[in-house]
Amino acid sequence: MRDSNSDHSCSSPRTPNLRQRRRSNEIPPEILKSNGTILLANDKFKYKSMWIRAYSSLWMLAFVSLIIYMGHLYIWAMIVVIQIFMASELFNLLRRANQDKRLPKFKLLNWHFFFTAMLYVYGRILSQHLVNTVTSDKIFYRLVSNLIKYQMVICYFLYIAGFVWFILSLKKRYYKYQFGQYAWTHMILIVVFTQSAFTVANIFQGIFWFLFPASLIAMNDVAAYFFGFFFGKTPLIKLSPKKTWEGFIGASVATMIAAFTFANFLGCFQWLTCPRKDLSTGWLECDPDPIFKPEYIPMPEFVSHWIPQKEIAVLPVQWHALWLGLFASIIAPFGGFFASGFKRAFKIKDFGDSIPGHGGFTDRMDCQMVMAVFVYIYHQSFVVQHDYSIDVLLDQIMRDLGFEEQLALYTKLGQILHERQLMHI
Repeated sequence: MRDSNSDHSCSSPRTPNLRQRRRSNEIPPEILKSNGTILLANDKFKYKSMWIRAYSSLWMLAFVSLIIYMGHLYIWAMIVVIQIFMASELFNLLRRANQDKRLPKFKLLNWHFFFTAMLYVYGRILSQHLVNTVTSDKIFYRLVSNLIKYQMVICYFLYIAGFVWFILSLKKRYYKYQFGQYAWTHMILIVVFTQSAFTVANIFQGIFWFLFPASLIAMNDVAAYFFGFFFGKTPLIKLSPKKTWEGFIGASVATMIAAFTFANFLGCFQWLTCPRKDLSTGWLECDPDPIFKPEYIPMPEFVSHWIPQKEIAVLPVQWHALWLGLFASIIAPFGGFFASGFKRAFKIKDFGDSIPGHGGFTDRMDCQMVMAVFVYIYHQSFVVQHDYSIDVLLDQIMRDLGFEEQLALYTKLGQILHERQLMHI
């Protein structure tokens, strides 16, 4: 939730940690003097800002819609690209150009840790999907099974290689800067990969569990912006002076209404609700989960007396959607407040300038980070039925046993079944 993309409150001088040359995402001096007290409703440049944001939003909407239509694997690829942009923006936040020149290849070390973390996180999440994709080829299956088996060892030694590289790259007079960058890199990895791991897990549970919460955050953001744009008078929080109570409350009501109705719309498409158990890109068909099957609720007598419709169809997922909408309205915006305080600490307006009118990719993902983690926990706790069905047991067998072990198990089961059939004759 955000009434405006920028934070304009900062009056202290620049710190030596930042580049001497002002970047495009730093707070300009004229805004520093105003101390950020101008509300969006009183901003004389608000219409120009609104149109820039609108055009950028339309382009983003079109691009994301295309990616979602293409399927789970392409959405995952989009998440990876967003991660790379976010990491780049955050890596640059503490860079000192004059010191980086004296530390050649130090940037490369950051990206070594980044891609090692990516291999570890996605290897753990998508190992079973990869196995399911290659089961038709015995040789390839063995290769993939061995890679998955030793994936943790590979990642560990890649990390150790980076650690040794860091120690060998230490230079006198730059120890403090280098150790600061080392710690900063690890914090970035935690922030970026924690939320993305949950996001990717949500995607393969069904695109619905990625698209719906992300849409709620976007709806809340847009509603807060427009309610603040036209009615904002009362500041909400000092960390972000352009956010108002009018925008916050108006967006909360709008998001709750949108959550209930939009869940019904998305829940009608099997392409969005079916889980993906492999890494193929084919069209999905499945028996819908019970929460996506309509239930019919009788209309009250005083209502049915005036309209011909006697009952209304409601998907059970719509009741879950209300809880997600409540979280997106009340709690997720604190991710934005945290980002606002973080930017103030570093005297910057935005994390980057990749998206006109919005800032950088990190500026767009602040609330999404909080929402993705909540959706995964909520889905696993209140939506997924934890039972020991045949499908669950088979998934466990394929994940934990090698090819020969699986053959031995199936042979043994066949013998047991044959013996029981003989006993009944």
